[in-house]
Amino acid sequence: MNELNPQDFIITRKRKKYRFALFYNNPLCFELDDWQTEFVPTIVEVGAGTGTFSVALSGRTPNERYLAVDVKADRLQTGAELANEQKLTNIRFLRARVEQLDRVVKAHSLGAIWITFPDPFFKDRSSKHRLTHPKYLELYSRLLKPGCRIHFKTDAVALFDWSLEQLADAGWKIRTLSFDLHRSTASDVAKTTTPYEMRYIGEGKRICYVEAEPPSL
Repeated sequence: MNELNPQDFIITRKRKKYRFALFYNNPLCFELDDWQTEFVPTIVEVGAGTGTFSVALSGRTPNERYLAVDVKADRLQTGAELANEQKLTNIRFLRARVEQLDRVVKAHSLGAIWITFPDPFFKDRSSKHRLTHPKYLELYSRLLKPGCRIHFKTDAVALFDWSLEQLADAGWKIRTLSFDLHRSTASDVAKTTTPYEMRYIGEGKRICYVEAEPPSL
């Protein structure tokens, strides 16, 4: 067995600190208390990770305003750097928990919410943290405009099956459903890929996808 080198941990911590510093000095990145109120998002990606999916969409649809939300600033910095390189002005990155989203997004103001490859939290006792848990579905329903949808992509089939059950129990209307997204007739927007998704596809994994609309109020 290889021995652990303490220097590896020191280097990792230094890298994280460096990326945190980049996040706080990037004009596209915000903490919850420093949110730029004049930027009004129309599309949100929750649990965005690096935010590169939102970057890809923002480059394709400059008329929309994107907000990538995640709890880890060092991850979001990756997408923020890419957005800066591409000189995108219609995207922001917010370090916050999903349940805090209604502090920066007004009720019934979003045209779409994307959930892309979230942590599946496989253990049942951790199901409350899944981003398709009923508590989050209720939040999404309050933030979406009437007739607008959540879009959910994952390679975790068990999570996808569980999520479909939650949507059905909460009365959401399934508008598009596929257990193999890239062989389906879903929109080109839904098929937008990131390096992580391409890796999953390269491993032979199928991507599950659903569009769902909340029940009428």
